[in-house]
Amino acid sequence: MANIQISVVISLLNEEESLKELMDWIHKVMTEHNFSYEVIFVDDGSTDNSWQIITELSQQYEQVKAIKFRRNYGKSAGLYKGFEKAEGDVVITMDADLQDSPDEIPELYRMITEEGYDLVSGWKKKRYDPVLTKNLPSKLYNATVRLMTGIKLHDFNCGLKAYRKQVVKSVEVYGEMHRYIPVLAKWAGFKKIGEKVVLHQERKYGVSKFGIERFIRGPLDLLSVMFMSRFSKRPMHFFGSLGTICFLIGFVILIYLSYMKLVELQYNMTQRPLFYLGIVCLILGVQLFLAGFLAEMISRSSSSRNEYLVDEIIK
Repeated sequence: MANIQISVVISLLNEEESLKELMDWIHKVMTEHNFSYEVIFVDDGSTDNSWQIITELSQQYEQVKAIKFRRNYGKSAGLYKGFEKAEGDVVITMDADLQDSPDEIPELYRMITEEGYDLVSGWKKKRYDPVLTKNLPSKLYNATVRLMTGIKLHDFNCGLKAYRKQVVKSVEVYGEMHRYIPVLAKWAGFKKIGEKVVLHQERKYGVSKFGIERFIRGPLDLLSVMFMSRFSKRPMHFFGSLGTICFLIGFVILIYLSYMKLVELQYNMTQRPLFYLGIVCLILGVQLFLAGFLAEMISRSSSSRNEYLVDEIIK
């Protein structure tokens, strides 16, 4: 089998109107640039005719491969399974709603192969999304992630990204962590991360599948990513350190109060707020230490969190 230059991974949910137009557009771009390629559609539990259309496209284009989930798991699950199946030297991700332009693929591929980037993220500098519900929250979110991670990207959540194959085989995405793949890549040792201004088009069909809940899940997943990146292999370092500090503070407070009672002969030590602070610090320190110990035990056991019920596969 000939070497595949580009794998295009598309996770989708109820995008029946746009799939054929998107595939025709991708094929046109790939043919014009003589790329060997594959397109991996991951149907994330669609309830419309998306899978039927994908099946028809697989008969028309030999490059089409697909995975159908039995139910909806989310975009991260779709990307995880798509990355697992991808064979191309460069992996491109994009959304199925035609807001990402396949015309950007050649330049993204060039930046990976010629300029040596590990990951290139699209930057939708001019957006056609609602200002209050998407644009402003997106700016705040991106500024927060830049501040916390030190990665200088303007648009972490852009669906149009290019990866060196080794990157997608090295990172694990689950939950809502598709937004933080650049962060995961950085902590996996892939340091050359860049961005490219890309064309953002108005949605042509359907409606956005992302609701208000992403504003709650996003920050929580960012905290998870930061913790997992730094302490997933050594949780005891995190919890144990905090526990030790709390325990020592409580211990010093209680030693001080004991000295004042036994040596200075002061009374009513147990009625002072400082006494209760010392007790709380001791208890909290022990609990944090035990949490670190349990987390260490769990991290050493092989639990699988990326298993999904697959209904059908097109190879």
